[in-house]
Amino acid sequence: MSEEEQNYVEIIDEDGQLTKCEIYDVIDFEEKTYALLLPLSESEDDEDAEVIVMEYIEEGDDGYFQNIEDEAEFNRVCQYIESLDDEEEEE
Repeated sequence: MSEEEQNYVEIIDEDGQLTKCEIYDVIDFEEKTYALLLPLSESEDDEDAEVIVMEYIEEGDDGYFQNIEDEAEFNRVCQYIESLDDEEEEE
């Protein structure tokens, strides 16, 4: 698999549809790893593009993405991501 292919994953969205996404960023927060996924139908330049946030879990040599079921955890992760965006804008 080429490096470019490794930057893309396919997930099943809320509607049960298979969606190809670009791995936009990976962050570590509260001893877990989270991935920011950008559906390929969305443009990176589109400020209204919906970013999907999922937990990334490694088991041995394999890894997979999992929905964040806990709403409080999801909100903390989103606030952290927004704080990173604010820091970048200040620079």
